[in-house]
Amino acid sequence: MHWPFCLAKCPYCDFNSHVGEEVDDLRWRHALCAEIDYFAASVPRRSVGSIFFGGGTPSLMAPETVAAVIDHVAKVWRLDRGAEITLEANPTSVEAERFAAYRDAGVNRLSLGVQALDDEALAFLGRQHSATEARTALDTARRSFARLSFDLIYARPGQGGADWRRELTAALDIAGEHISLYQLTIEKGTPFHARRLSGEINPPGEALAAELYEITQELTAAAGYPAYEISNHARRGKACRHNLSYWRYEDFAGIGPGAHGRLSTAPASGWAMRQHAKPETWLNAVERNRHGCAEARPISAGERAQEMLMMGLRLDEGVDLRRFVARTALTLGEATRPGALERLSAGGFLVHSEETLRATEKGRAVLNSLLPELLV
Repeated sequence: MHWPFCLAKCPYCDFNSHVGEEVDDLRWRHALCAEIDYFAASVPRRSVGSIFFGGGTPSLMAPETVAAVIDHVAKVWRLDRGAEITLEANPTSVEAERFAAYRDAGVNRLSLGVQALDDEALAFLGRQHSATEARTALDTARRSFARLSFDLIYARPGQGGADWRRELTAALDIAGEHISLYQLTIEKGTPFHARRLSGEINPPGEALAAELYEITQELTAAAGYPAYEISNHARRGKACRHNLSYWRYEDFAGIGPGAHGRLSTAPASGWAMRQHAKPETWLNAVERNRHGCAEARPISAGERAQEMLMMGLRLDEGVDLRRFVARTALTLGEATRPGALERLSAGGFLVHSEETLRATEKGRAVLNSLLPELLV
């Protein structure tokens, strides 16, 4: 469920988020439920294991809208008992006041966009909260949610290994069951990209970025938060089930502006859906057509294979090859470059058995470079 509105646009963000638009909450509530109806008619009688309210800033949604969406999902599909229902939130004091209301609406997992525990770093990242507000929001969230995660961004300009070691140690001292740790990436079209081109900001070089990644793996593992995915760490059994569904290449419906979905009508099939990105365009399309879909196309076997490998190799558990064959109707040899499996395995980047293909810790650290070597 994509809620595209934010109070401010962070200078590193290239997500589909929009600032300063008037939001008719009731109109949006009806539109989200109408699009749920559209997908439920397309793939009826499905079980829903998780709902994820992402954005944008979903903690700007009225709790009544969140409740209506959850109730509607349960009405048109089968919402699993114990389904994971996550809402992303910012730790400003205004949004933290709503945490209990989101719990009452049916949310059972909160993901806080903390991003840094230093006020100077938060100002650089364009965040609307202070480090004190972030800590207070975490305390407030714990009173409402047994399941709690938060995000940090590291590899910021000027951040050295000792700096990150101190900040991450402090973060792990206050973490719940899950923590997401992302290296700062400079995306084209963002204010940070323009500042980088002008020489105003300079992210860490490759060697320092690798050192920061190694510090991350060392400290999280020692604290009981090993990486189950390249950027995500959790206590045993506490991984985000919704995100696991992406990385395991399970079906998901994308609802709301700019949302993407992957749905199958048979084991070895797949459809890719993309919703209109601009909020008003999506809203008008839903009110006209009962959906805001800008594109719906079949995914070829080769494309399914590439996507499944690209996503699955991010996970510590790797790719289940029996499921890979069932979803793609291809063998691993048909989906990879000749000799690549043997070469990358010999180099210590991959581990390959009859049941699983898995990237080693060494391989996951350089996965963006490894994938072009592997994939057809």
